[in-house]
Amino acid sequence: MGIVSSPRAKCPHFTANCRTLAGAGTMQPVASHQISISVNHSTTLPPRRLSVAPMMDWTDRHCRMFHRQISRHTWLYTEMVTTGAIIHGDKARHLDFNEEEHPVALQLGGSEPDDLALSAKFGEQWGYDEINLNCGCPSERVQRGAFGACLMAEPTLVAGCVKAMRDAVTIDVTVKHRIGIDEIDSYDFVRDFVGIVAQAGCKTFIVHARNAVLKGLSPKENREIPPLRYERAYQLKKDFPELEIIINGGIKEISEIDKHLLHVDGVMLGRQAYHHPYVLATFDERYYGDTASTRSRDEILHAMLPYIQTQLAMGGPRLNSITRHMLGLMAGLPGARAFRQRLSDSKQLASGDPALLLRAIDAMAFK
Repeated sequence: MGIVSSPRAKCPHFTANCRTLAGAGTMQPVASHQISISVNHSTTLPPRRLSVAPMMDWTDRHCRMFHRQISRHTWLYTEMVTTGAIIHGDKARHLDFNEEEHPVALQLGGSEPDDLALSAKFGEQWGYDEINLNCGCPSERVQRGAFGACLMAEPTLVAGCVKAMRDAVTIDVTVKHRIGIDEIDSYDFVRDFVGIVAQAGCKTFIVHARNAVLKGLSPKENREIPPLRYERAYQLKKDFPELEIIINGGIKEISEIDKHLLHVDGVMLGRQAYHHPYVLATFDERYYGDTASTRSRDEILHAMLPYIQTQLAMGGPRLNSITRHMLGLMAGLPGARAFRQRLSDSKQLASGDPALLLRAIDAMAFK
């Protein structure tokens, strides 16, 4: 089980025991047990037919590793990482991931083309398969940083950001956005936004099919109150058939996914994938033609044990930082409440014993 904690081998500044940070001019030592190059990174990647949305405080590397045990082909996205955090902060903390996560995309938050280009370059060196620009987050904190959904009002700036990133990297640069902001309720607005950004070379647009209300609604309310207008995403695909259009927002059922895929290229799930993660279990066969056996919930938990043991042995996160993402695995089954209670037991979590997962399985009625 490898941990991608360094740029890929193709980075000219990479050596076995150190890495050069662009612009820093000094070599920084890295513990040898943390070095692992992503040998399975391939230019042949599965299509983005299904993906799990970037979600702040949720889709961290532990969540993504858990989701990868359920689906081998579904695309995974990081939480949004700001350019400032990458350029001026702890790069390893923000960029490290597990090589098993591929295909995995890095979502960036920012509005300065040069900063985005440098951050995208770091992302490519770290081994990510895609760089995604956040033009959809409506939170006031993000607005104060002049990025997120408010960028939709400046499509020329977004185009400049995309061009800067595309000039800096060879991997895909994509954009996630809303269909409008505040009271702007015209299809022309999102059509023009996509058209201008596409001219900068962006070929993939992830469309959260709601308006973003920048004042007066919380991020949670922005996910629930503005009405869903899936037909806007459908129309984008008709108007820009050469682009890859992925739809997002309020999608829960397999039947809904099937319906959307008649009109667009891909579907991104958010909270449904987090709270009911076993929905991902059918995706590999149904949408990617992979007939390999689907893991049972029991097998998924057992598959996570070596990862948890490795993380704890390396002095990594507390056990709860990993198990908190797994609480919904048994949703809808007899004993699901007992399972959640076992995984949430503060006394047992404090012990740091990964066998807690086995005891949680024992609480289930099917055992």
